[in-house]
Amino acid sequence: MQATIAADGRASVTAAAVNLVMSAVEQPATMAAVLATTLAVPDGQPLVWALRALGHDAATRIYGPDLMAGFCARAAREQIPVYLYGGRTPQALELLERRLQERFPGLPIVGGYSPPFRPLSEQEEDSASAAIDSSGAAVVWVGTGQPKQELWMARMRPRLAAPLLVGVGAAFDFHAGLVAQAPPWMQRSGLEWSYRLAREPRRLWRRYARYNPLFVAAFARQYARHRLARPEHGSQR
Repeated sequence: MQATIAADGRASVTAAAVNLVMSAVEQPATMAAVLATTLAVPDGQPLVWALRALGHDAATRIYGPDLMAGFCARAAREQIPVYLYGGRTPQALELLERRLQERFPGLPIVGGYSPPFRPLSEQEEDSASAAIDSSGAAVVWVGTGQPKQELWMARMRPRLAAPLLVGVGAAFDFHAGLVAQAPPWMQRSGLEWSYRLAREPRRLWRRYARYNPLFVAAFARQYARHRLARPEHGSQR
């Protein structure tokens, strides 16, 4: 990320969860948006296990909230300007900004926008892109949920001067203190979804009830193909 900024490049990153992967399987536009990112990293522990089972032994989890916190610490030290795009409400976004600056003194947050849940009009998108560009941000943190944020990054990447667009999903809620994070042992055990479901059942039950079983079934098919191909083609690493 820092190398991209230093080179004045243009890139996008997403911390992918299981629901994003399965949304991409079902929705061609989401698949195109995910493939358009420069880097998609495994946010969910089940994705790490799946990658390792397919021969990627070095796969590790890149947890969106940790990625955001780690880079904000660096941005505070090195005065890298950041922009916050997302949040449940404008008030939630203000709370996030305040909490980040308390945790990372000197963090240069140069702007923020909490978009409405409905699709933005062309005029609203023009206004948002102009505000981001005029802010001078090097990193735009995008926290509007998956796959909405990936679709937005794919659409806006050609229009924005900021070197980096980074989709981090629920990290905005976690860092603002609006939603509690699962204990580390639950994260390591792949049970974070159950912790979140217990706290936000009305918002999340459909997502987990639909996509978790679909992911297990889809991965089982992929793993079976992988195992069948190994004797003929050798290691898939």
